[in-house]
Amino acid sequence: MNQLIQPRSGLTTLAILSVMLGAHANDYVVYSPLVVQGQSEVEMRSYADRDPSPALQNMNETDLSVAHAWTSWWKAEAYFWKESNTPGSSLHQLGYEFENTFQLAEEGNFWATPGFLVSYEASGRAGVPDNLELGPLLERQDGLFTQRMNMIWEHEIHPQFTAKPGFRTTYSVSYRYSDPWQPALEAYLRPTDSSYQLGPALYGEIHLGHQGGEMEYQVGWLLGTNRSAPDTTWVARLEYEFF
Repeated sequence: MNQLIQPRSGLTTLAILSVMLGAHANDYVVYSPLVVQGQSEVEMRSYADRDPSPALQNMNETDLSVAHAWTSWWKAEAYFWKESNTPGSSLHQLGYEFENTFQLAEEGNFWATPGFLVSYEASGRAGVPDNLELGPLLERQDGLFTQRMNMIWEHEIHPQFTAKPGFRTTYSVSYRYSDPWQPALEAYLRPTDSSYQLGPALYGEIHLGHQGGEMEYQVGWLLGTNRSAPDTTWVARLEYEFF
């Protein structure tokens, strides 16, 4: 398979094909398929939308999670706090989520390292459906450049809901100037919602004093490229990793 797709054009081709499919949730993260056995994580993710439209203004969400890589190919993550604010409503708890990342091959075996995401979110509220997400994850390293791409399908789980599955594609490319300073570009494509966003980001890794411990951060400023997307979205992620 890696002989049929040229390394330099593989992710770009998949990005174009993904836009032609069908997106739903505002999950502002580009997942890596890489799993480090024995590593544990504590993570905070947050985003805030700003837009003059009443349907889009002042939307925000904050998620807290813990994760552990039980094997060299499986990492499990539990979101124990998911709080959101939507236009016309106050802050409310979204429920709980159990997320699994599977690394499907070792780095270097293919033109991009493949993985797969399976996540189940329980709303915990009457009349609000649970949610299932799944899809492939890709990561490619070219010198100091790292490309990541996700293709995630989403489906509501409830006998009274018949909504069609949603789909989203996320993409990032970053340059490792140094461990703490890695400028990046992120793109979020949600064809089902006709929402497309693109903007700069900054990644970083700060190695702590004790062995194996490090802090990772990501901040981003996304711009809506069409009227259905928020004008601006601020994204922040903070993760503590340790063994």
